[in-house]
Amino acid sequence: MKIVIPGGTGQIGAVLDRALTAAGHTVVILTRRPARERDVRWDARTPGPWAKEIDGSDVVINLAGRSVNCRYTPDNLRAMMESRVHSAQVVGAAIGAAQRPPRLWLQMSTATIYAHRFDAPNDEATGLLGGAESGVPGYWSYSVEIAKAWERAQEQAETPHTRKVAMRAAMVMSPGRGGVFDVLLRLARLGLGGPVAGGAQFVSWIHDRDFVRAVEFLIGRDDLEGPVNLAAPGPLPQRVFMRVLRAAWGVPVGLPATAWMAELGALVLRSDTELLLKSRRVVPGRLLDAGFGFDRPGWPEAARELAGRVRGARR
Repeated sequence: MKIVIPGGTGQIGAVLDRALTAAGHTVVILTRRPARERDVRWDARTPGPWAKEIDGSDVVINLAGRSVNCRYTPDNLRAMMESRVHSAQVVGAAIGAAQRPPRLWLQMSTATIYAHRFDAPNDEATGLLGGAESGVPGYWSYSVEIAKAWERAQEQAETPHTRKVAMRAAMVMSPGRGGVFDVLLRLARLGLGGPVAGGAQFVSWIHDRDFVRAVEFLIGRDDLEGPVNLAAPGPLPQRVFMRVLRAAWGVPVGLPATAWMAELGALVLRSDTELLLKSRRVVPGRLLDAGFGFDRPGWPEAARELAGRVRGARR
């Protein structure tokens, strides 16, 4: 197949690019800074010559959007919203105008769309969308609005010949530098991987190879459309999640942190505490119902495998 990945230069895009290319597909990356022969320039906002790559392709996987690993200032939140909505709109316009439109449009979304909760897991059928929770910072609701607007841009695109799936992805755990696993492992190795603000908040995650397999599964199944959760079936409280990660690396102790300590650390790292404190208890209802089997459904095995890949790369 020919697969076009707008915004495919980040870690998740690199994971998909390697796997899909190795499987024999032709992968084209749309990027602001093309560096390779199969990179094509676009600005993620306006139509252009890049649209001819979509015309005649089989699958589009849109990953474009400003990174969430930043301070959630009004300017950064606005940039997150605009980058996601505008890129989805312009991709939808290119698909709608294509003479030979792709049969599938996979649009990146996020598990952040669900409510901050501890009492029950969120699947696609019964999960609670966020934005109205009490007792959480007010700006958290804007993150949910970004996710809703992101999905709405795909829903509203006029693409009658193209199946559309919104991938509500949990944190993708991959051993590459700069990703979420790299950050969490660094904290664990420094002895800082203990419970944060009590550690009861749930962490939803997915192993990078299961993420790729889930994408391939969605490509192969013509009967799935709309929102699909891409998350391992076993979300864990943060304190347990980090205890397992420490065990995988052989670190006996992880110092706990209060909410204000987490805020101080996030300020130093130029990140935001929502990424640490929001309880994302998300499960893959539709994937499991459709018969998808996870290779790494449990965090202990996944953490050991990822830690082993990090050690192997260093050797």
